Amino acid sequence: MFDLADYYNYIKALHLIFVITWFAGLFYIPRLFIYHIEAQAKSSPAKEILTDQFKLMERRLWYIITWPSAILALFFALLLLYIMPSWLIQDWMIIKLFFVVLLIIYHLRTHRIFKAFQVDDIKYSSLFMRIWNEGATLLLFAIVFLVILKTSLHWIFGVLSLVGLAVLLMLGIKLYQRTRKK
Repeated sequence: MFDLADYYNYIKALHLIFVITWFAGLFYIPRLFIYHIEAQAKSSPAKEILTDQFKLMERRLWYIITWPSAILALFFALLLLYIMPSWLIQDWMIIKLFFVVLLIIYHLRTHRIFKAFQVDDIKYSSLFMRIWNEGATLLLFAIVFLVILKTSLHWIFGVLSLVGLAVLLMLGIKLYQRTRKK
């Protein structure tokens, strides 16, 4: 008889692999957006050549890596929850699922930005994209710490650490911006 629980470690490994590739896409696409935005300041023909190249790179990253990885990560996550339904009543999992919902919203919002860039509707600055890029970083930290530490994580310390990380990331962006202007 086929028991999905016998394949738990394989499913968990596949889930982790696709989470990693999903985040790789979420980390890299804003970087491409930054380059795409900065290409708009170039003169012809460089502007057109770079814009076409960035659109192609964004399309390939988004549709060949990021979207399939997101779908497969979520699919394997659902299989894990099917095998371990008791997780759904544990506090750490409920909070993790909250952050996963935020991650999905972040992904969908990034998709809207991607679609706009594909039709040359660029409404964002490179600074905004640098800040936007840190959203995935914060979500990754929150999700990984919840999964690894589970019930041993003191929630107040966790929230304060996440806020501290956000402040450090913002300071890093500001420092980069100042250094770049010099």
